[in-house]
Amino acid sequence: MEYRNLRVALLGGGSVGAQVARLLLEQGPELANRVGATLELVGIAVRDVNAERTVDLPRKLFTTNAEELILGADIVIELMGGIEPARSHILLAINSGADVVTANKALLALHGPELFAAANQVGAQINYEAAVAGAIPIVRPLRESLAGDQVKRILGIVNGTTNFILDRMDTEGSSLEDALAEATALGYAEADPTADIGGYDAAQKAAILASLAFHTTVPLASVYREGIESITPAQIESARKAGYVVKLLAICERVSDENGVLGVSARVYPAMVPRSHPLAAVHGANNAVFVEAESAGSLMFYGAGAGGVETASAVLGDVVSIARRHVAGGPGVAASSYAALPVFDIGRVTTRYAVTLEVTDEPGVLATIASVFSKRKVSLALVEQSMTPAVMATKSRAARSATATLVIGTHDATEAALAATVQDLATNSVVSEVASVLRVEGA
Repeated sequence: MEYRNLRVALLGGGSVGAQVARLLLEQGPELANRVGATLELVGIAVRDVNAERTVDLPRKLFTTNAEELILGADIVIELMGGIEPARSHILLAINSGADVVTANKALLALHGPELFAAANQVGAQINYEAAVAGAIPIVRPLRESLAGDQVKRILGIVNGTTNFILDRMDTEGSSLEDALAEATALGYAEADPTADIGGYDAAQKAAILASLAFHTTVPLASVYREGIESITPAQIESARKAGYVVKLLAICERVSDENGVLGVSARVYPAMVPRSHPLAAVHGANNAVFVEAESAGSLMFYGAGAGGVETASAVLGDVVSIARRHVAGGPGVAASSYAALPVFDIGRVTTRYAVTLEVTDEPGVLATIASVFSKRKVSLALVEQSMTPAVMATKSRAARSATATLVIGTHDATEAALAATVQDLATNSVVSEVASVLRVEGA
């Protein structure tokens, strides 16, 4: 069968780009049968055409002239990463009549509205399945499969590096430093892991997911972010004893504040997740996105969140979808931000805390601590007290009265009230140290 020809330009020849090029070349006939058109890879724009590649590809495909390549393409795949020149290249592609596939989470989180507006103006399509969770299909289910439903909440493990580190700390008792070194040796962590362990990567993905799920533009600056830099083996062990595991979560939810105003929250932080929750079973460098919808109920999408060939699978899925639209005709699917809900700061969000305190071991301490919580209208769900082994072994009354450990779990309260409570505790005379503060999610 003879098909029409669609010219595909690839920007970026790194680990993902090289695998995309390989699959386009090797699976060309099968892809043509699926699409109803031939997908011709016309070139790969790179900085250095002589650089070593992870895949053996025809030398003639490589060029440093990205602009010329874009102007001759029907579909442009952007896998360069970074903000510029990726942003300019995508705008050039859209304005020249091409559709775009990208895996650039940073660019979409910062400039998504601008890019989608440009595409909507000319009826072009931007697909970005690989930008959020690697090979895991989550963008298309949110945009299409759940289009007739109302998404209430998303809990996502969307960064493989941090999940690997926290999993090693939980299952093997590793320190954060040792687990990070192992992640680096295995290729899960970059030489500079700040974007991962600092939660920046997950925050970018949270902005994309929240914007998509709630039909509202959620700027990256509005996403609250905490990383895992301060997580200790003691916190991991304490969570384990209580029946929890610590995960770095991207949380996007539709919420109402104390005045009944409906809005959106997007936040990233390490949290304690019950071991009975499906996300607790996500090990190694895998990702998972847990979606709670009004009618569909609870859904989980699980799999590889990174990797060259795995991510290439998601990119090719987007390419096939766009190519089919070219064959069928009609404008691209417009980005939806009709709801325009306010984006709440974290202080207006309701959550739960698990607080570990080192306190003086003397009569009346529990009552004093309880009064601090009561002052902020935070209700206690659990209070456990234990002596440290060193203190328990000491026979001196003065030594015995030196310190004890309190583990306090709260009921739901606003983040502002909980944060203020922790600040009050830190300055209270009976508190020697606020040893740990972790939020509790998924319970």
